[in-house]
Amino acid sequence: MDHPRTDPAPDRTSAGPTSTSTTPAHPHAACTPADEARAPRAASGTSRGRSAQDRSAQDRSVLGRSAAAGAAAVLVATSLAACSTEEAEVVPRTEAGDTVTLAADDPTAVTVAASGAAYESADIVVVGPEDAAEAVAGMARETGVPGLLGESDALADELDRLGADTVLVPAGTQAEAGDRDTVEFDPADLSVDGDVPDVADPHAEAAVTLLLDPADGDSAAVEVARASVEAVSGTAVEVPGADPRANSDTVAAAKGADGDSVVAIGEAFGDPDVLDERLVTARTTPELPGGGQIAFPGRRMIAAYGSPGIPSLGILGEQDLDATVDRVKTLAAEYDDHTDVPAIPAMEIITTVASSQPGADGDYSSEIDVETLRPWIERAAEEGIYVVLDLQPGTTHFLEQAKLYEDLLKEPHVGLALDPEWRLEDGQKHLAQIGSVSAEEVNEVSSWLADLTAENDLPQKVFVLHQFSPSMLPDREDVDASRDELAVLFHADGHGTPDLKMGTWNRLKEDLPAGARMAWKNFYDEDTPTFTPEQTMDVEPAPWFVSYQ
Repeated sequence: MDHPRTDPAPDRTSAGPTSTSTTPAHPHAACTPADEARAPRAASGTSRGRSAQDRSAQDRSVLGRSAAAGAAAVLVATSLAACSTEEAEVVPRTEAGDTVTLAADDPTAVTVAASGAAYESADIVVVGPEDAAEAVAGMARETGVPGLLGESDALADELDRLGADTVLVPAGTQAEAGDRDTVEFDPADLSVDGDVPDVADPHAEAAVTLLLDPADGDSAAVEVARASVEAVSGTAVEVPGADPRANSDTVAAAKGADGDSVVAIGEAFGDPDVLDERLVTARTTPELPGGGQIAFPGRRMIAAYGSPGIPSLGILGEQDLDATVDRVKTLAAEYDDHTDVPAIPAMEIITTVASSQPGADGDYSSEIDVETLRPWIERAAEEGIYVVLDLQPGTTHFLEQAKLYEDLLKEPHVGLALDPEWRLEDGQKHLAQIGSVSAEEVNEVSSWLADLTAENDLPQKVFVLHQFSPSMLPDREDVDASRDELAVLFHADGHGTPDLKMGTWNRLKEDLPAGARMAWKNFYDEDTPTFTPEQTMDVEPAPWFVSYQ
């Protein structure tokens, strides 16, 4: 917002339930002619006092705001202005207050929270029951005052705080306002049955952003809360997954809300402290290919798997860098018609390669030099391609090998994969048995990677665990997938006939650690036949990451 102010560090509180409602009314017979009335309040999609750049950013992220109801809007503006020569005052809140998160199922708590964040005071307030929410929202938006849902006794503290003298209520709702003047309005057209002071246009915008979880729908509480916030040029933003890091629009909205009070409606937003941390991330970290700062569920990734210059390890090594870029883009495009979110091209690069020989360090793993990989990492960044570095460590601890590539993992578009098939115990050799890794070792790597991500202000990283047999991760239930900095994927590497692949998939998808998702591999040579993109996306649940070998 462009209004000057000094913003204190916001407090963080969660709020309880609340409710509110609105409706139109019909013109008072004694009103003066329309030419004496003030102009109707600007349609709710506009924003007073914001620069063209601000409005452009807001247009991309702000919810479509309900437009004024044509002739009814003119009627209400005329009737309120003409019925009294007095002028009522509304004072928007221009300094940041508490960050509040609350569920959408209590209209009173929700509408009181929105009013508290958006208004310092208001001489006029619209009040009604939940079933009159449409009328309450309409009148609040048209008059530029707060709307509240609920019984008057539950709203008494907020009405006192606002200093309300007059309460507008939908006709027939039997609302009570104590010692305040109560004026009814017609829910059908918002016309007023009585004398009501005109509301002076406020001289500032409210420093408030309302975050809405689309999964909750447009409830009565949300409808009225939006109207209250938008009436004083606050912002309402739809946030998929209740996470401001979700996509480019929500990231832009988070940046626009810097310095605002934030009211988040939807249980999925969680604790206010968590939301504040995510807002800071959204404002300060780079975005992933495809936008936003969390890997899923806003995209799927379609990857070429292999190692540069080694065709036998997978399709990534069957051509040079330029041709690989074209190939992964083509692969991803083949999924466009089969997924409900964008398909992003990716590369899964084997950076430490399992070896039949112990090598100089005796670990049966050959490490590719960082500088050999860097051109691939840099080109991927230019092309909007995500990269996963895959480790086949032999007898070396996964964490020891991961740290070799710390410099590359500091890039925002680079994640990490562990392949337990190639993790050996001392004295073992590759292909003599299937390797395995403990949850303890996996968690050491994930903790290090999550800390690296947080310390370097990076977006969420994809963290892949390859598996085709339970023995590869014998205590998988102890894998920690809770770190917000990581998107943990269990990658089903089964190959063969469709029945064999689905058998592996169905075993591995059971009892996933909380927070983990599933990934899938298609083999060109070992699968009979290779699944098409449509068949791959028909798998239940549809995989979030698909690699091709």
